[in-house]
Amino acid sequence: MTTHRNAMETVLGAVVLVVASVFLVFAYKTADLRPVKGYEVTARFSKLDGLKVGSDVRISGVKVGSVMTMTLDHDTYQANVDLSIDSSIRLPIDTMATVTSDGLLGEKFLSLEPGVEEDEIPPRGRIDNTQSAPGLEQLIGHFIYKSTSGTGK
Repeated sequence: MTTHRNAMETVLGAVVLVVASVFLVFAYKTADLRPVKGYEVTARFSKLDGLKVGSDVRISGVKVGSVMTMTLDHDTYQANVDLSIDSSIRLPIDTMATVTSDGLLGEKFLSLEPGVEEDEIPPRGRIDNTQSAPGLEQLIGHFIYKSTSGTGK
C-alpha cells in the first residue's frame, strides 16, 4: 500500500512540474520580455524616475523597442538613454520621447510620439524632444493644489 502511495505522489509531483513548466513558457512568450533588436538612438532626460534597462519603448501602446543603457552625462548631469528601435520603424526627427507609466503604480516605460517631419532620425541619432514624467509626489501635490484652489480658500 505504501509503494502504491509513493508512486502516486511521484506521478502527481511530475504532473505539477509539467504544468508549471508549460505555464512559464506561455508566460514568457506572451509577456514579450525579449529585447528588441534594431537600430540604436539616444535620448537625453533631466530625470528617469523608475525607468530601467530593459524597459519597453512604445508607440501608441505597442512595443517597438527596448531601453538598452542609461548613463549620466558628467558635464550636463542629464541622463543619456540608449534605445534599440525595431528596424521596421522609422522615427521622424521631431519625435517626442516621454517617460510614463502603466497606471498610477504601474511599471515605467518610454513612450514615443512620432512627429510630422519627413526627415528621419538616423541610426545612432538622437531624439531631441524629451519630457520626464512627474513623480508621484508631484502628481499628488498638483491634485491637492487644484482641489483646494477651486474652493475659494
